[in-house]
Order: sequence, then structure tokens, then C-alpha cells
Amino acid sequence: MTPSWIGGNKFTLLENGEEYYPRLFAAIDAARQEVLIETFILYDDKVGRALRASLLAAASRGVRIEVTIDGFGSHELPDGFIASLTGAGVRVHVFDPAPRLFKSVNYFRRLHRKLAVVDGRIAFVGGINYSADHLADYGPEAKQDFAVAAEGPITAHIHGFMRAAIQQRESAWHRLLRRMKPRGLPSRPEAGDGEAIFVWRDNGNCKTDIERYYRLAIRLAKKRVVIANAYFFPGYAFLRELRRAARRGVQVTLILQGNPDMPIVQTAASMLYHYLLHGGVTIHEYCKRPLHGKVALIDDEWAFIGSSNLDPFSLALNLEANLVIRDRQFNQDLYQRLEHMTESCKAVSASDLKESRTWRKVRSFFLFHFLKHYPSWAGALPAHAPKLRSLPAAVDAASQVDEPA
Repeated sequence: MTPSWIGGNKFTLLENGEEYYPRLFAAIDAARQEVLIETFILYDDKVGRALRASLLAAASRGVRIEVTIDGFGSHELPDGFIASLTGAGVRVHVFDPAPRLFKSVNYFRRLHRKLAVVDGRIAFVGGINYSADHLADYGPEAKQDFAVAAEGPITAHIHGFMRAAIQQRESAWHRLLRRMKPRGLPSRPEAGDGEAIFVWRDNGNCKTDIERYYRLAIRLAKKRVVIANAYFFPGYAFLRELRRAARRGVQVTLILQGNPDMPIVQTAASMLYHYLLHGGVTIHEYCKRPLHGKVALIDDEWAFIGSSNLDPFSLALNLEANLVIRDRQFNQDLYQRLEHMTESCKAVSASDLKESRTWRKVRSFFLFHFLKHYPSWAGALPAHAPKLRSLPAAVDAASQVDEPA
């Protein structure tokens, strides 16, 4: 079933932890019924402890709280941290937990989403985890990132998605998501004029949905495409759409990592520069701090924001979630933020690419075939059925019981 545009929403762009955490924590502090949170990373640092304090206070008021963390991304979270939550009645779930001796080695098919819904009234979607490295005072390695606070009817769809992921554990994860029917969810009153589609990627029937909406929007672009993405190594079909848009006169701009948290990320993206630059695409490398954002805008109305990078992990393996937004004010706000970011960018030109013509041709040949076929070979990577483990109040590794997600 193809999702429909849901109107009547208000969207607020939140940049970095300085804007995101106060808005989310204030919503939790005002919660009266329910708080749902999904995240890849939750650390026992000042941000994680601030989140815990807000959750514990809400739990003491009788608010039902469900927190889902990824077993790989949050594998360093101490048992005592979790016990303080479960002991207060917070239900904590661990996605695809690994045995203690192998906690940090299972890289594939992770829960990479960053979602929150409070009282079914306000939803948060983006790329920001619960860790201090999303705050500027962390230092030079502080991440640059974005999220959105959504109010209006779209929150019912996000809420239903998250509740289904928790409640229907009698079936496989991707099956329960396919059965989720937003039409039956309680509606929220209109809060604004913006439209949105909540779109996700799983390893079932929604394997390519996020990329499909990106490519559709690029294909429809008439004026500009601006993509700011931390991990950029999409497939050939995606790259071809960017070049086609540039050749028909669309201003196509990429903002990628120039100060990467992992050097291999910049190296991988740079392998695509020659193909893109000679197709008319403009490339900027953001050098002020590590870029962690996953946002885009098309023309004066469309915007994308969420957890999905544009690389094989996000597009072919991990569980991701994005909002596709049609809202002129949100689009303009995002455009201004990205324009400000370019002041800390280095423009990349073809003359900067120092490599021999022969090596470029050889590399391009193998790279073309890699990018053309990686959605297929990605399916050959470990495809175990992930599990969602609900932790009991007394955290005891020997007593934890696996439940199918």
C-alpha cells in the first residue's frame, strides 16, 4: 500500500542537541499518558542521564513509558542504568541483543531509527541519538545534526508504527510492520498547513521505500536539490537521478563530510566525486565539525529528515525511518540552515581530484558495477531474524527472556 500525504501538520526544525534535547525533555516533563522512544544509541553520560531523569519523573506520575534501544549501538549501557529505569516501571526493550562476549561485533541489520512520541500529541524524527557528542561543548568532535518536532495528524501514524513494533511480537519484525494500518489509528487535530508521509525501511516489504521517495522527489525537481548527508555512498540509480537533474538545469548541491568521524566515510564518498562533478553536481565538504545529519530539500516545498544515511547500510540493511515533508516554511528554514553551514564548507572542484586518467577509468569500472548491484548482494549478508528483548525490572543476564520482534 502506497502511503498518502497527511495534511494539517506543524513542523519545527531542531538543530543539534542544543535545540532537540530541551524540546523533547520538556514534552516528556509535560507527559500525562505515554512516552515512546526508539534510538540507536543511549549512553550513560550527561545527556543519557538527563533523559533518564525526565523518564523517571514521568514514570512517578503514572505515565506509561516504552524505550527501545539497539543492542549494538547501546551495548555499553551499564546494567545499573537500565535497572534504575525498569525498577521504576519503565519498559526497556533491546533490539537484537548479542551475547555479552559478542556485544560489539554484530554490525548488520541494526535498529538505526531515532523516534519519539509523547502522549500521541507530538512526535520527534531525526538523526540525533542520546549522547553528549551531539552538544557543542563536547568539543571539536561534536556532531552536526537535525531533527523535527511534528504536531498534527501525522503523529498518529508514527505512534501506531511504534506501538506495533512493541506489541505484536508473535510475528517477525517486518511482518508486524506490514500489517500496521494507519487508517485505524486515532486521529489528532490539525495543527498547521504542512503535509507529510512517514516512510520507513525494513527487511520485509519496505526495503527500498526511503530511497524510492528520494529518487521520486529528485525526478520531480525543477529548481534545486540540496542534500546534506553524513554517509554518502548510494547506488547507481540514485547517482544517475542526481546527474539527470543537474543536466536539465536543476541546481544540485551535496553537503558531505569534510571533518569525518570515520575517515573511510570521506574516502568512500570521494570516489564518486569525479562522476558527480562532471555531471554538473556541486559538492561541498563541511569542515567545522563531523556531519551526522540526514536531511534534504527539493525546490521550495519538499524536505526529507530522519535517520537514513545514503549508504549501503541504511539503504539496504538497517531499519530506518524518515519524514517526507511538503511545507514551504519548513523547507525555507532548512534551506537557511544549510546555507549557513556552507560558510564552513570547502567547495570541491574537478581540479582538486589528483589521480591518473587510467586509474580513474579502472576504478570507475569496478565502482559502477559495485553500486549497480549492491542492493542485491546486500541481501546475502547475515540475515538472522532479529529479536526484541524486554528487560525485567531486576536486570539479570541469566534471567532475560528473548521474545520475537
